[in-house]
Amino acid sequence: MEPDLFTAAAEERQEKDPTGSPLAVRMRPRTLDEVVGQQHLLKPGSPLRRLVGEGASGPAGPSSVILWGPPGTGKTTLAYVVSKATNKRFVELSAITAGVKEVRAVIDGARRASGGYGQETVLFLDEIHRFSKAQQDSLLPAVENRWVTLIAATTENPYFSVISPLLSRSLLLTLEPLTDDDIRDLLRRALTDERGLKGAVTLPDDTADHLQRIAGGDARRALTALEAAAGAALDKGEAEITLATLEETVDRAAVKYDRDGDQHYDVASALIKSIRGSDVDAALHYLARMIEAGEDPRFIARRLMISASEDIGLADPNALSVAVAAAQAVAMIGFPEAALTLSHATIALALAPKSNAATTAIGAALDDVRKGLAGPVPSHLRDSHYKGATKLGHGKGYTYPHDLPEGIAAQQYAPDALKDREYYEPTRHGAEARYADAVEWTRKHLGRKRS
Repeated sequence: MEPDLFTAAAEERQEKDPTGSPLAVRMRPRTLDEVVGQQHLLKPGSPLRRLVGEGASGPAGPSSVILWGPPGTGKTTLAYVVSKATNKRFVELSAITAGVKEVRAVIDGARRASGGYGQETVLFLDEIHRFSKAQQDSLLPAVENRWVTLIAATTENPYFSVISPLLSRSLLLTLEPLTDDDIRDLLRRALTDERGLKGAVTLPDDTADHLQRIAGGDARRALTALEAAAGAALDKGEAEITLATLEETVDRAAVKYDRDGDQHYDVASALIKSIRGSDVDAALHYLARMIEAGEDPRFIARRLMISASEDIGLADPNALSVAVAAAQAVAMIGFPEAALTLSHATIALALAPKSNAATTAIGAALDDVRKGLAGPVPSHLRDSHYKGATKLGHGKGYTYPHDLPEGIAAQQYAPDALKDREYYEPTRHGAEARYADAVEWTRKHLGRKRS
C-alpha cells in the first residue's frame, strides 16, 4: 500500500478516541473554509481551491504548488485538507526519509492510475528543500506531464533550495505567520470545539495574551502550549488556566509589556537611550524584553534606523547602513532568526561613537524655515535650461566648481537672509573628525563669515 498523509489505522484510532491525538492534530481544519489565516491563498479560483475540485473543470487543470512559510503556518494542514476534500488519489512523501526510488514508485503508480482508471494523483512532498538536485530532477517529468500534481512544502527560501526547472513548473505560494487575531481565533475554537477541550477550561485575557506572544505566529506552538496548560490546570482541579499555571507549564515568564500602552513606549525609549548612552548590556536587555513580549521586529528595526542618524550620524557613517540592512533582513526572515539580526545592529549602534550634529543641524535649518527665513534662490543658482531663462538672468555669473583646481567655488549659495548661517557643527568623535576638518576648510574657501 502506498504511503498516505495519515494512514487508515491512525485515522480509525483517532475517530474512536480523539483525545489520543495531540490537540494540534485534532484541531486540524477539515475544509479550506475552516483554515485560520492565509486568506490571501484561499480566495475563489485560487490554486488550492482548484486542487480540491472547486472550479477545476475545463481545459485548464490545477497547478502544482510549492508552499513556502515558517513552521506552524499551515503547510501540512493545507495538504491534509486537500487529501480529505479531493476525490483524487493522494500520496505523501517526506524528503527526510524518501529518495529517488520512492519518487519513481509514486510516479509509476500515478501513471498506472491515470491510464487504467483515469484517476489523478496529488503528491504531497514535505520538506522538499532536503532533496538533492538529482532527487528534485526526478520529479520534473511527472510535474511537466501532469502525471502528478505536486504540493511541496518548505521552510527554506525556494529560490535557493528548489531547482529552477521545478520552480518554473509550479506556483509559489507564500504563507505568512498567523496574526494575533488568527491565534486568538484558533485558541477560542480549541477551547470550545468538540474535537478540542470541549469547554473543560476557560482562558482569561492575560493568559491568552501570553499564549499569543509565545506562539509567535505559530499555530502548532499555540495549541501545544494550550493543551499542556489545560492539562496542568485540570490536574490541580482548576477550571481556569491562570497565567501562573501557563508560566509553570511552558517555563517562560510573561513579560509585563503592553504593545499598545505605556510599556511599549517606555521600553522602546529605554532601548534607544541605552544605545545613545553606549551601554550595550542595557540595550540588549531592553531588546530582549521587546523580543520576548512579541514586539513587531519591524518596529524595533525602525527605531534602530532612527537612532543611527539621530545619535550616531557621521561619527560612524556605517551605522545607518548596518541599521538599514538589519531592517531589510528582519522583513525577509522574521522571528525567531530576526533576533540575531536585531542583536547585531543593537550592539553595533551601542558601541559606535556618538554625534547628534546631523540632528541639531536639520533642526536648526527647519527652525529658520518655519520662521520665514527663506527668500528667493540667488539668480545665478536658478535653473537656466528652459527657453527664456537666460533673458531672466538665471544662471548668469554661476561658477562651475569642477573647472577650478580645488573643486570649490567661492560664490553665494544660500538666500540672502541666510548667507552666513552655519547649521552643521560637527564633533570630533570617531569618523566625524574628518568631517569637522572638511567643513572648516570648505567654509574658509567659500569666504564664509562666522555668524
